[in-house]
Amino acid sequence: MNRILYGDNQFFAVNHISDEKSRAQSIRFKEDKTILETIDIARDLGAETFMCTSHDRIYNICEMIRQDPEKYKDFSIYACLPYAHKYANAVTELGIMGTIKQYLPGNFFGSIFKGGMAVVSKDYISIMELMIDAEMKMFKKINTPIIFLQNNITDLLLGLGMKDLLKAFHDYVRKKYNAEAGFITMNMPQLLTVLESIGIENPIICSSINKAGFRMSGGMELYEKTLREKKLRAIAMQVLGGGAIPAKEAIEYVCNLPNVESILFGASTRQNISQTISLIREADSKRSKQ
Repeated sequence: MNRILYGDNQFFAVNHISDEKSRAQSIRFKEDKTILETIDIARDLGAETFMCTSHDRIYNICEMIRQDPEKYKDFSIYACLPYAHKYANAVTELGIMGTIKQYLPGNFFGSIFKGGMAVVSKDYISIMELMIDAEMKMFKKINTPIIFLQNNITDLLLGLGMKDLLKAFHDYVRKKYNAEAGFITMNMPQLLTVLESIGIENPIICSSINKAGFRMSGGMELYEKTLREKKLRAIAMQVLGGGAIPAKEAIEYVCNLPNVESILFGASTRQNISQTISLIREADSKRSKQ
């Protein structure tokens, strides 16, 4: 995995610090070309991997990337599935059958053998595979070396004890898309224990990791112990703790933790992107000299 990952929250009015900033970002990124221009700034500064949800607008970004394959030949996307709000909004507007027709790949009734029979027999794994295929359509011809299960689904399956679906997701993305499976969660220690129990070794887990214990279920000490003693490839997100920690202090903390392979951040201006990347490189350099 790349050390520095550029995220998409700022493009879709997600800001953990300020509603006012969320509104400002919503206005600023109203045009798709502005989103891609900002991604290009991050690329120029050294963040060649974009980690994003399957938000409807990402399709337009992917389409622009596909139109310039030479420019983006070294660029990769870590896809995070599913974007739940998309389906919730669609069900409200289109109803359940309308949503199925809109989002399942191909003709739904042409897929009746796998999809329709799955609904009748409650074959949840087959349904999940269809939904993954539907979500991945927008990333066609784009390098997606890791496909993540979003935390709202990961943690739901974790809470329900549905280990078989976690394993099925892992196996399907490896077989169908020749990609590694990643899991986003708000409870990294518990998820790691479950993944180990179903034979998923050294998993890729993205979770909140920060000096404030912000959104770290089980607490900061348990996370630190897990990172020290277990085998995993961790991605740290929300490293600023919702704005509670100064950037330099926050990044030095995560950069000095064992088994944190990547740091995910979002920023909307060249100055903030540059500052974050510089702080990560500076902290890594200090650690390597120790």
